[in-house]
Amino acid sequence: MMDAYVTSAKTKTDAIHQAASELIRRKKLDELKSLSGKIHLDLDWKTLEQTEIRHQASLKRRRHGHR
Repeated sequence: MMDAYVTSAKTKTDAIHQAASELIRRKKLDELKSLSGKIHLDLDWKTLEQTEIRHQASLKRRRHGHR
């Protein structure tokens, strides 16, 4: 006899849904971990920051009716 439940599910169906969701989550994490060190991103953060600042400024102008 089980003294403690593994999940907080109130029904067997809920327990199965929680288990399936957890399995999917762990599979996705394993896939991401397997990519570690295989992807090289050569990003220039200064250029990205300036692009973002310009974009935010244009959005601000649009909200205030300027173009």
